Amino acid sequence: MSFQFEHSNSTWVRYSEYEWKQAENGKLYLTACADAQPTIYDPLKEYQQLVLDALYIGRLGMKQEQDDTEIQAEIKVFAEKYGLFGLMTALPTTPSFMDYEAVYLPKNRFIKKETMSTEEYLALFFPFDKLDVVKRSVESLWNIEGDNMMMALAMTMSDRPMAVNMSFQRQYAESYEWMKQVFTDWAFNATTVFLYYNDYDRLDEDYKQLMRQSIRAFDGNAPSYHIELLEQPTLVWDFHSLLLGIQMMLSFMLTDKNNPMRVCKKCSKFFVASRPSAVFCSPRCKNQYNVYKNREKNKKDE
Repeated sequence: MSFQFEHSNSTWVRYSEYEWKQAENGKLYLTACADAQPTIYDPLKEYQQLVLDALYIGRLGMKQEQDDTEIQAEIKVFAEKYGLFGLMTALPTTPSFMDYEAVYLPKNRFIKKETMSTEEYLALFFPFDKLDVVKRSVESLWNIEGDNMMMALAMTMSDRPMAVNMSFQRQYAESYEWMKQVFTDWAFNATTVFLYYNDYDRLDEDYKQLMRQSIRAFDGNAPSYHIELLEQPTLVWDFHSLLLGIQMMLSFMLTDKNNPMRVCKKCSKFFVASRPSAVFCSPRCKNQYNVYKNREKNKKDE
């Protein structure tokens, strides 16, 4: 994995605090608090922990008896650590949809329509405070006056498509159900890969084929990239959303032979193995597992 990201950099925005708010349509959304401070950071610098944190939440979502309160709390912590997904720019065919007459959508889990008006689409992500946007055919006018911090953020990120910049604004929000589904899908696919190889000899061919078909569906719009001449030629990934960035990083980690991902034999959390034979995420889990096994063995001997 180190080779792919050794000379890369990318930027994303996270806020210091988020809150869950219920919209008039009854849906629950996560959005930045009114006085939250934005920070620009590089998610690639901590990609392994970013992916592992996402998979942890996804595993919570996979439980049959789901505790939404616990999942919501974990998603809030995740957002304060990494920011929102940027679903608004992850779903359309292009993150520059503000330059088109309408928003065009490939098949996805959340929106069945193949095309939507720009106004209708923006409303999905700004359920509380609307942006001051005027849309006429392919032309868009976005007025951001009145909030100096948001104006400064927009100017700092002015090289990004308008819609990406909009998703960094404090008014932007993402649906709990959509976020939960994304986390769960990632964990499901990662678990599928693990079980396929771990239980390969015990699986019948029909089930193997089902698992292969499931993992083929793990795709999405890929981020673009360009090269900048900095201290050295630097590969810059142009993430249109954090979601696509995580999905790409997870894909690399799932196929990494040198530092494979594993599921801990004791706590069932995903971890990056320091060696191919590792089965525990930490010495603590290894010790607890051995204590449990010895206790069980002593019971049988009695």
